[in-house]
Amino acid sequence: MEGITNEACSLAGHWGLGKLIALYDDNHMSCDGGTDLIFTESVEKRFEALGWHVVFVRDGNTGFDEIRAAIQEAKAVKDKPTLIKVRTTTGYGAPNKANTTSVHGKVLGSAEVEATRKNLGWDYEPFQYPEDVKQHWSRHISKGASLEAEWNIKFAEYEKKYEDEATEFKSIITGELPPYWEKSLPTFPPESPAMATRNTSQQCLNALAKVLPGLIGGSADLSSSNMSLPETFSNFQKTTPQGRNICFGVREHAMAAICNGIAFHSPGLIPYCATYLAFIDYMRGAMRTSAMSKAGVIYVMTHDSIAVGEDGPTHQPIEHLSSFRSMPNILTIRPADGTETAGAYKLAILNRRRPTILALSRQSVPQIKGTSVEGVERGGYIVSDNSEGNKPEVILIGTGSELRIAVKAADDLRKIGKMERVVSLVCWEVFEEQSEEYKESVLPVAVSARVSVEAGVTFGWERYVGVKGKAIGIDRFGASAPAVRLYEEFGVTVKAVIEAAMAIC
Repeated sequence: MEGITNEACSLAGHWGLGKLIALYDDNHMSCDGGTDLIFTESVEKRFEALGWHVVFVRDGNTGFDEIRAAIQEAKAVKDKPTLIKVRTTTGYGAPNKANTTSVHGKVLGSAEVEATRKNLGWDYEPFQYPEDVKQHWSRHISKGASLEAEWNIKFAEYEKKYEDEATEFKSIITGELPPYWEKSLPTFPPESPAMATRNTSQQCLNALAKVLPGLIGGSADLSSSNMSLPETFSNFQKTTPQGRNICFGVREHAMAAICNGIAFHSPGLIPYCATYLAFIDYMRGAMRTSAMSKAGVIYVMTHDSIAVGEDGPTHQPIEHLSSFRSMPNILTIRPADGTETAGAYKLAILNRRRPTILALSRQSVPQIKGTSVEGVERGGYIVSDNSEGNKPEVILIGTGSELRIAVKAADDLRKIGKMERVVSLVCWEVFEEQSEEYKESVLPVAVSARVSVEAGVTFGWERYVGVKGKAIGIDRFGASAPAVRLYEEFGVTVKAVIEAAMAIC
């Protein structure tokens, strides 16, 4: 809880989340000892300043009636969240280790466990519980069944009167996607004008918001730059709870943590949040939680390369793609154009048990002939190929805004008679999940002449280019200059791809 106090708790107070009750264990103990010398602030006053109702329970060890009363008081407060501060003793009941650091972060040990059982008068064998305890909790079975039956009757009546609203509600509580929802995604033929993928992302978001009632999210104070502001929905506020745009403010970690909570609230809620890719490290802890806990959050990360330009190295993500590709159970997708962006959103919506990162460009990119939604769903695929028998002389591999560099280099290589293939490796994780036969059809083992191009660190690309291939990228921090000049200075160019290809084939 302490990790998000100043951010998420501030938003909770601002929004007036009356149904939110948080319990704070006030035990004055840390892994290194008592907290009196390192933590002296008033938790009550801090949360009251954040707009919370605060209740203090002085005996959290045995004051069961006091705890029950605090919870009832919290439930009665409708216009703000409640913090229940509970004073407890770490390791209560352990005669030799209670209120010490040894019980805070370590197991009691068999001797102390036995001493604690005697001290508390607990005569039952391990993993056994009294019959009256079982009966006490079992009473909820019949009560719960009765409440569920009553609710089902009321909902059936509601469904007869409000069919559309009931369908929408069922979609949210079950997670079942509406039929043909993917048909709402916009299309981007090759002749369409060049456009930044952050802009094609905005088109996809707005199209999906109209057909997916559970799609909800916002930006860390960057919606006009992330292009993540829905056109037809208002802001989520205490006076407009029906709004679906969340103004998180500059709170990247809290933003991701809140989206995790939304993902877990109901199967049909699909949360997204947006910031610059370079700022993704501020929220890494919460994103790691997304991955570990299988929360299907969509992370809309724009300004994905040195093409940010004059903002300089602080805003130019270099190692970020590589670092998140190494994280288990998270999809890192870097679309090259509008078609791949639409495919990325389809993939993200379908993956409700793992989060997705969409790495999107600030600069305009052309719509590329040969890209496809279906290809994105395979993680990697052939964009163009003038070879025969699955035996190209060289394979050029690109992602995102650099796929166009690979395509242009391939065009020039063809003019001098080279047999080449261009592959979009838009999502490594999904590509690795494909069959060996499919992966061989895209990247045949026999073809060792391979060149990758991506405006980020080359770390990790050895998996796909091998020991004989070449990885073109940026293994240092960026610089402040116009994007075109930066690409030239760092050697992420058509010329560099052609030279690398000619050197190995």
